[in-house]
Amino acid sequence: MDIIQILKDDYQRFPQNQTYSIYAKDVYFEDPVNRFTGVDRYRKMIGFMGNFFKEIKLDLHGISRSSDLIETRWTLSWLAPLPWRPKMAIAGRSELKVNSDGLIVSHIDYWDCSRLDVIKQLVFPLKTNV
Repeated sequence: MDIIQILKDDYQRFPQNQTYSIYAKDVYFEDPVNRFTGVDRYRKMIGFMGNFFKEIKLDLHGISRSSDLIETRWTLSWLAPLPWRPKMAIAGRSELKVNSDGLIVSHIDYWDCSRLDVIKQLVFPLKTNV
């Protein structure tokens, strides 16, 4: 199956049943709060998100590939596990680098907001569906 279709399918069911076989064993991951190497760490991070947050949704707005670079644009939303269950969201994009074996060797996420903007959503949760 085409890696673009696999990624589309993974976004739809995120964080459940992700296709970790498309990542190199030593994949580099980075976002504004994490930086690490290894598909096992990536799997643990996704598992943590799935267990800790509620009603996680990863909307894919666009995906494109140019040579060894795949770019995605997305919005990640969830309910925080607090008594008032604030709805939170991060819009952003990812850059995925693919090696000659067709495996993702680098996954870097960029957020359209600051970490502080995300934390503020705990006090001022989103009012509408994201």
